[in-house]
Amino acid sequence: MAMTKGSRGNTQGNRRSDTRGNTPVRKGETVELELTGLTHSGEGVGRREGFAVFVPGALPGERVKARVTGVKKNYATALLDTILQPSPERQEPVCPVFRECGGCQLQHLKYEAQLAYKRQLVVDALNRIGKLDLDHVVVRPTLGVADPFHYRNKAQYPVGFRGGRVVTGFYTARSHDIVPIADCHIQHPLNGRIAGVLRGLLEKYRLSVYDERTGQGLIRHLLIRTAAATGEAMAVLVTNGRDVPHLEEIAAELTREVPQVAGVVQNVNTQRTNVILGDYTRTIAGRDEIIDEIRLKVDEQADEGRKDRADALKFAISARSFFQVNPVQTGVLYGKAIQYAALEGNETVVDAYCGIGAISLFLAQRAGFVYGIEEVAPAIEDARKNAALNGITNVEFLTGKVEDLLPSLYSKGIRPEVIVVDPPRKGCEESVLQTFVAMAPRRIVYVSCNPSTLARDLALLAGMGYETREVQPVDMFPQTSHVESIVLMTNSGQKDK
Repeated sequence: MAMTKGSRGNTQGNRRSDTRGNTPVRKGETVELELTGLTHSGEGVGRREGFAVFVPGALPGERVKARVTGVKKNYATALLDTILQPSPERQEPVCPVFRECGGCQLQHLKYEAQLAYKRQLVVDALNRIGKLDLDHVVVRPTLGVADPFHYRNKAQYPVGFRGGRVVTGFYTARSHDIVPIADCHIQHPLNGRIAGVLRGLLEKYRLSVYDERTGQGLIRHLLIRTAAATGEAMAVLVTNGRDVPHLEEIAAELTREVPQVAGVVQNVNTQRTNVILGDYTRTIAGRDEIIDEIRLKVDEQADEGRKDRADALKFAISARSFFQVNPVQTGVLYGKAIQYAALEGNETVVDAYCGIGAISLFLAQRAGFVYGIEEVAPAIEDARKNAALNGITNVEFLTGKVEDLLPSLYSKGIRPEVIVVDPPRKGCEESVLQTFVAMAPRRIVYVSCNPSTLARDLALLAGMGYETREVQPVDMFPQTSHVESIVLMTNSGQKDK
């Protein structure tokens, strides 16, 4: 399957227009296109006289008719009208609202082709942005999953009111219009069941629904977390104010109807914002956290270090905790991190942007000592709690910015043999990468959710003496255009073990 190296931000130079700035397509026009690629967000790419047209729902190799909905200086957008020649990789989406909902982008693409597309996204970024010599860098096939559905353990449903009924669902792409959904095919089935019961209870007790245009109404979101390993679930009602009637009755009826619900929580958010959770949380019924686990999937031949290692660790998850939404593939991702770290039992390791300490704890079972660094204070509290939950003591979690705490560790003489880094989508500050290099680790293991910033950072590290050896894409979010990658880098000035 052909994939495009470009996206909407880099189509300049492909446009052909006259000196008056006219484009070869007009808004409202229906055009016939040959699709040549997919963007990083899963839209089909066709060209009219070299001018890029992005068509959601179209696939490479297809010939389609599409109606132009917008024209910019360097590209146009269009809605798929007719598929004149379908791709052999096309399949019928299982979700009836796939074309309306913005949650998935690739259900119309066969799963093996999704995996190939995600690898190509990484390859294109490494080529175009990182300028890496891929003759000397191994980019592995994307690690997929046996069942690419029902994997999400966390649902955040906006609540609306339509046709006299309370509705929950997800937003359409690039809007805040709710698509009502009773059964999301990428969510754990229990999430949908809990949402259905709560919709009925909100109607029964006549609670008003939040309207973001006016800022009025009480119920904003339903956040539901399910622990696949233990079968427990938590329901969080996000409300526009603390004083909401009938919450105790709703909690009691929900836990009777769905016994798996171990806790019902109220979170208060009164801000006019797209941020879902507010700062105040209280437990209405049951517990304020549930227990889940991550089961590591690791090559045993590459994990011969500590004999007391555990295949699975437990994690306490509250309403506000960050926890990977796909626990099966998280075990795959972290297993690859363990393999790349190649620990023998005595090393010092730094885990930068450690979150709730998940990777740190698996590393600590195989290392001498681990320092986890995270700016978000509640995440560090969770990390310390999770270390105690699993009886792991050879780890220290530090609260603060990586760019501030790394130099402090360096000034104290700490020289880790391995650094693991899992930054946000924006990647690392250059000062962070410079401190990594000053610490001179034998290996850097970089986990990334953004191929573009990953490629940029790998290029910077290459200029500082660290070679990219291997890149492993992992499909953490099947049916979507997102791809996670994990990278092994070694110090070209040292002999790697």
